[in-house]
Amino acid sequence: MTNSELEDRCLAFSINVVNYVKVSKMHKAIAGQLLRSATSVGANYTEANNASSKKDFRNKIYIAKKEASETRYWLKVIKNTEPKNELVDQLIDEISQLILIFQKIVNTLNTKSQDEK
Repeated sequence: MTNSELEDRCLAFSINVVNYVKVSKMHKAIAGQLLRSATSVGANYTEANNASSKKDFRNKIYIAKKEASETRYWLKVIKNTEPKNELVDQLIDEISQLILIFQKIVNTLNTKSQDEK
């Protein structure tokens, strides 16, 4: 998967979350938390791709992964309050896949870092 494809995938995920929040009846506080973390995933990944250094890239990738994990948390809260919601299940699946991708990037960065020592 190219950087551009992953950026597009993160963007699509953010748009899907925004559209879901628009039609859902979730508590305003949870909606705000979900929107902030979900849209931050792609924003931080995009920033990573435009990083000024390897250290800056690493930091942005860690933040993107952290925001993705927070997003999954909020989606699980929603799932437990709206148990039969297929869209929430799809969003949880997609963010879980994105977390795995970010973790693979982190692992690669850590391996390269070890190789440089």
